[in-house]
Amino acid sequence: MTYFGVLLRFISPPLVILVAVTLYDWRRRSLPAAFRTWTASAILWGHVLIALVYTTPWDNYLVANRIWWYEPSLVTGITLWWVPIEEYTFFAVQTLMAGLWVLALMRRLPLPDTQFRARPKARWISSGLVAAVWLVWVVLLLSGWPRGRYMALLLAWFLPPVLLQLAFGVDILWHYRRLVLVGLLVPTVYLCILYAVAIAGGTSTINPQNTVGLELGVLPLEEITFFLMTNVLIAFGMVLMLARESHVRARTRAASRADVQ
Repeated sequence: MTYFGVLLRFISPPLVILVAVTLYDWRRRSLPAAFRTWTASAILWGHVLIALVYTTPWDNYLVANRIWWYEPSLVTGITLWWVPIEEYTFFAVQTLMAGLWVLALMRRLPLPDTQFRARPKARWISSGLVAAVWLVWVVLLLSGWPRGRYMALLLAWFLPPVLLQLAFGVDILWHYRRLVLVGLLVPTVYLCILYAVAIAGGTSTINPQNTVGLELGVLPLEEITFFLMTNVLIAFGMVLMLARESHVRARTRAASRADVQ
Protein backbone atom coordinates (compact mmCIF):
# COMPACT_ATOMS: atom_id res chain seq x y z
CA MET A 1 0.00 0.00 0.00
CA THR A 2 1.44 3.38 -1.00
CA TYR A 3 1.83 6.12 1.58
CA PHE A 4 -0.76 8.31 -0.15
CA GLY A 5 -2.97 5.21 -0.35
CA VAL A 6 -2.77 4.87 3.45
CA LEU A 7 -3.69 8.54 3.88
CA LEU A 8 -6.54 8.29 1.40
CA ARG A 9 -8.04 5.16 2.96
CA PHE A 10 -7.56 5.95 6.65
CA ILE A 11 -7.20 9.72 7.10
CA SER A 12 -9.56 11.05 4.44
CA PRO A 13 -12.81 9.49 5.79
CA PRO A 14 -12.59 10.83 9.38
CA LEU A 15 -11.21 14.13 8.12
CA VAL A 16 -14.08 14.60 5.67
CA ILE A 17 -16.59 13.71 8.41
CA LEU A 18 -15.01 16.18 10.83
CA VAL A 19 -14.98 18.94 8.20
CA ALA A 20 -18.67 18.28 7.51
CA VAL A 21 -19.43 18.38 11.24
CA THR A 22 -17.49 21.63 11.57
CA LEU A 23 -19.39 23.25 8.70
CA TYR A 24 -22.67 22.11 10.26
CA ASP A 25 -21.62 23.49 13.64
CA TRP A 26 -20.49 26.77 12.09
CA ARG A 27 -24.10 27.50 11.18
CA ARG A 28 -25.95 25.89 14.09
CA ARG A 29 -23.72 25.30 17.10
CA SER A 30 -21.20 27.85 18.38
CA LEU A 31 -18.43 27.21 20.83
CA PRO A 32 -19.40 27.67 24.48
CA ALA A 33 -18.50 31.00 26.05
CA ALA A 34 -15.61 29.35 27.92
CA PHE A 35 -13.81 28.84 24.57
CA ARG A 36 -15.13 31.81 22.61
CA THR A 37 -11.92 33.83 22.66
CA TRP A 38 -9.70 33.81 19.60
CA THR A 39 -10.95 32.57 16.23
CA ALA A 40 -10.94 28.77 16.37
CA SER A 41 -10.01 28.31 12.71
CA ALA A 42 -6.98 30.59 13.11
CA ILE A 43 -5.82 28.59 16.13
CA LEU A 44 -6.28 25.34 14.22
CA TRP A 45 -4.30 26.49 11.18
CA GLY A 46 -1.68 27.93 13.50
CA HIS A 47 -1.23 24.46 14.97
CA VAL A 48 -0.84 23.01 11.46
CA LEU A 49 1.92 25.52 10.72
CA ILE A 50 3.65 24.84 14.04
CA ALA A 51 3.44 21.07 13.45
CA LEU A 52 5.10 21.40 10.05
CA VAL A 53 7.83 23.77 11.23
CA TYR A 54 8.63 21.99 14.48
CA THR A 55 8.49 18.38 13.28
CA THR A 56 10.38 18.85 9.99
CA PRO A 57 13.98 19.04 11.34
CA TRP A 58 13.38 16.15 13.76
CA ASP A 59 11.88 13.90 11.10
CA ASN A 60 14.58 14.73 8.57
CA TYR A 61 17.28 13.87 11.10
CA LEU A 62 15.70 10.48 11.74
CA VAL A 63 15.36 9.62 8.06
CA ALA A 64 18.85 10.93 7.21
CA ASN A 65 20.32 8.72 9.94
CA ARG A 66 18.30 5.65 8.92
CA ILE A 67 16.38 5.42 12.18
CA TRP A 68 13.41 4.90 9.92
CA TRP A 69 12.95 4.91 6.17
CA TYR A 70 10.30 4.57 3.49
CA GLU A 71 9.92 1.93 0.82
CA PRO A 72 10.90 3.81 -2.39
CA SER A 73 8.32 2.00 -4.52
CA LEU A 74 5.51 3.08 -2.17
CA VAL A 75 6.18 6.83 -2.14
CA THR A 76 6.15 9.35 -4.98
CA GLY A 77 9.86 10.08 -4.72
CA ILE A 78 9.19 13.79 -4.25
CA THR A 79 11.17 14.82 -1.18
CA LEU A 80 11.99 17.96 0.75
CA TRP A 81 15.47 17.27 2.09
CA TRP A 82 15.29 13.58 3.13
CA VAL A 83 11.57 13.23 3.83
CA PRO A 84 8.95 12.39 1.19
CA ILE A 85 6.13 14.83 0.53
CA GLU A 86 3.67 12.27 1.89
CA GLU A 87 5.13 12.68 5.37
CA TYR A 88 4.61 16.45 5.37
CA THR A 89 1.07 15.84 4.18
CA PHE A 90 0.57 13.51 7.12
CA PHE A 91 1.79 16.15 9.61
CA ALA A 92 -0.79 18.59 8.27
CA VAL A 93 -3.76 16.23 8.04
CA GLN A 94 -3.05 14.65 11.44
CA THR A 95 -3.11 18.10 13.04
CA LEU A 96 -6.27 19.06 11.17
CA MET A 97 -8.01 15.82 12.12
CA ALA A 98 -7.03 15.98 15.80
CA GLY A 99 -7.75 19.71 16.04
CA LEU A 100 -11.19 19.43 14.42
CA TRP A 101 -11.95 16.55 16.79
CA VAL A 102 -11.13 18.74 19.79
CA LEU A 103 -13.31 21.56 18.42
CA ALA A 104 -16.21 19.15 17.87
CA LEU A 105 -15.86 17.95 21.47
CA MET A 106 -15.75 21.52 22.76
CA ARG A 107 -19.18 22.08 21.25
CA ARG A 108 -20.68 18.87 22.63
CA LEU A 109 -19.13 17.84 25.94
CA PRO A 110 -20.67 19.44 29.02
CA LEU A 111 -18.52 22.03 30.72
CA PRO A 112 -17.14 21.28 34.20
CA ASP A 113 -19.72 21.87 36.90
CA THR A 114 -17.08 23.16 39.32
CA GLN A 115 -15.51 26.60 39.34
CA PHE A 116 -11.98 26.89 38.00
CA ARG A 117 -9.34 26.97 40.71
CA ALA A 118 -5.80 28.13 40.00
CA ARG A 119 -3.12 25.70 41.21
CA PRO A 120 0.34 27.29 40.93
CA LYS A 121 1.94 24.43 42.86
CA ALA A 122 0.59 21.90 40.35
CA ARG A 123 2.15 23.90 37.53
CA TRP A 124 5.56 23.82 39.19
CA ILE A 125 5.37 20.12 40.10
CA SER A 126 4.16 18.90 36.71
CA SER A 127 6.68 20.95 34.75
CA GLY A 128 9.44 19.87 37.13
CA LEU A 129 8.61 16.19 36.63
CA VAL A 130 8.56 16.57 32.85
CA ALA A 131 11.87 18.45 32.99
CA ALA A 132 13.38 15.58 35.00
CA VAL A 133 12.16 12.99 32.48
CA TRP A 134 13.50 15.13 29.64
CA LEU A 135 16.91 15.40 31.32
CA VAL A 136 17.13 11.63 31.80
CA TRP A 137 16.45 10.98 28.12
CA VAL A 138 18.88 13.69 27.01
CA VAL A 139 21.59 11.99 29.10
CA LEU A 140 20.69 8.62 27.54
CA LEU A 141 20.84 10.19 24.09
CA LEU A 142 24.27 11.68 24.76
CA SER A 143 25.45 8.34 26.20
CA GLY A 144 25.08 6.79 22.74
CA TRP A 145 22.80 3.92 23.85
CA PRO A 146 21.75 2.56 20.44
CA ARG A 147 18.56 0.77 21.50
CA GLY A 148 17.22 3.92 23.14
CA ARG A 149 18.19 6.29 20.34
CA TYR A 150 14.75 6.68 18.74
CA MET A 151 12.93 7.11 22.06
CA ALA A 152 15.57 9.53 23.32
CA LEU A 153 15.36 11.66 20.18
CA LEU A 154 11.58 11.64 20.40
CA LEU A 155 11.33 12.67 24.05
CA ALA A 156 14.23 15.12 23.90
CA TRP A 157 12.50 16.93 21.03
CA PHE A 158 8.83 16.81 22.02
CA LEU A 159 8.90 17.14 25.82
CA PRO A 160 10.07 20.81 25.97
CA PRO A 161 6.86 22.22 24.39
CA VAL A 162 4.78 19.94 26.65
CA LEU A 163 6.72 21.32 29.62
CA LEU A 164 5.86 24.88 28.57
CA GLN A 165 2.18 24.01 28.21
CA LEU A 166 2.08 22.44 31.66
CA ALA A 167 4.02 25.30 33.25
CA PHE A 168 1.51 27.78 31.88
CA GLY A 169 -1.73 25.91 32.43
CA VAL A 170 -1.76 22.38 33.80
CA ASP A 171 -4.53 23.53 36.17
CA ILE A 172 -6.55 24.78 33.18
CA LEU A 173 -6.03 21.47 31.41
CA TRP A 174 -7.10 19.62 34.56
CA HIS A 175 -10.23 21.74 34.77
CA TYR A 176 -11.16 20.58 31.26
CA ARG A 177 -9.68 17.12 31.75
CA ARG A 178 -12.55 15.19 30.14
CA LEU A 179 -12.21 17.25 26.98
CA VAL A 180 -8.43 16.91 27.02
CA LEU A 181 -8.40 13.13 27.57
CA VAL A 182 -11.02 12.30 24.96
CA GLY A 183 -9.47 14.84 22.61
CA LEU A 184 -6.04 13.23 22.68
CA LEU A 185 -6.75 9.53 23.28
CA VAL A 186 -9.16 8.88 20.40
CA PRO A 187 -6.81 10.25 17.67
CA THR A 188 -3.86 8.48 19.30
CA VAL A 189 -5.54 5.07 19.22
CA TYR A 190 -6.79 5.61 15.68
CA LEU A 191 -3.38 6.68 14.36
CA CYS A 192 -1.67 3.75 16.09
CA ILE A 193 -4.00 1.39 14.22
CA LEU A 194 -3.32 3.28 10.98
CA TYR A 195 0.45 3.11 11.40
CA ALA A 196 0.34 -0.57 12.31
CA VAL A 197 -1.31 -1.14 8.92
CA ALA A 198 1.38 0.99 7.24
CA ILE A 199 4.20 -0.97 8.88
CA ALA A 200 2.57 -4.32 8.10
CA GLY A 201 2.17 -3.19 4.48
CA GLY A 202 5.83 -2.20 4.20
CA THR A 203 5.15 1.51 3.62
CA SER A 204 7.68 2.49 6.28
CA THR A 205 10.32 0.61 8.24
CA ILE A 206 11.80 1.40 11.65
CA ASN A 207 15.36 0.35 12.40
CA PRO A 208 15.03 -2.28 15.15
CA GLN A 209 18.58 -1.53 16.33
CA ASN A 210 17.41 1.92 17.49
CA THR A 211 14.27 0.88 19.41
CA VAL A 212 13.94 -0.49 22.93
CA GLY A 213 12.30 -3.62 21.54
CA LEU A 214 8.85 -3.31 23.12
CA GLU A 215 6.01 -3.73 20.64
CA LEU A 216 2.24 -3.86 20.56
CA GLY A 217 1.66 -6.22 17.66
CA VAL A 218 3.84 -4.78 14.89
CA LEU A 219 3.85 -1.30 16.41
CA PRO A 220 7.00 -0.31 18.35
CA LEU A 221 6.59 1.53 21.64
CA GLU A 222 8.32 4.52 20.06
CA GLU A 223 5.57 4.98 17.47
CA ILE A 224 2.87 4.75 20.13
CA THR A 225 4.78 7.40 22.09
CA PHE A 226 5.11 9.59 18.99
CA PHE A 227 1.37 9.61 18.33
CA LEU A 228 0.63 10.18 22.00
CA MET A 229 3.08 13.09 22.23
CA THR A 230 1.89 14.81 19.06
CA ASN A 231 -1.77 14.51 20.04
CA VAL A 232 -0.98 15.75 23.54
CA LEU A 233 0.56 18.86 21.98
CA ILE A 234 -2.46 19.41 19.75
CA ALA A 235 -5.11 18.82 22.44
CA PHE A 236 -3.23 20.81 25.08
CA GLY A 237 -2.56 23.62 22.61
CA MET A 238 -6.14 23.89 21.33
CA VAL A 239 -7.59 23.97 24.84
CA LEU A 240 -5.04 26.39 26.26
CA MET A 241 -5.22 28.77 23.29
CA LEU A 242 -9.02 28.95 23.37
CA ALA A 243 -9.85 28.67 27.09
CA ARG A 244 -10.95 31.92 28.67
CA GLU A 245 -8.90 31.12 31.79
CA SER A 246 -5.72 31.18 29.69
CA HIS A 247 -6.50 34.64 28.36
CA VAL A 248 -7.24 35.96 31.84
CA ARG A 249 -3.94 34.51 33.08
CA ALA A 250 -1.97 35.93 30.16
CA ARG A 251 -3.46 39.41 30.65
CA THR A 252 -2.77 39.28 34.39
CA ARG A 253 0.85 38.32 33.84
CA ALA A 254 1.29 40.99 31.20
CA ALA A 255 -0.18 43.63 33.53
CA SER A 256 2.09 42.48 36.39
CA ARG A 257 5.18 42.80 34.20
CA ALA A 258 4.08 46.24 33.03
CA ASP A 259 3.68 47.36 36.64
CA VAL A 260 7.16 46.10 37.52
CA GLN A 261 8.70 47.99 34.62
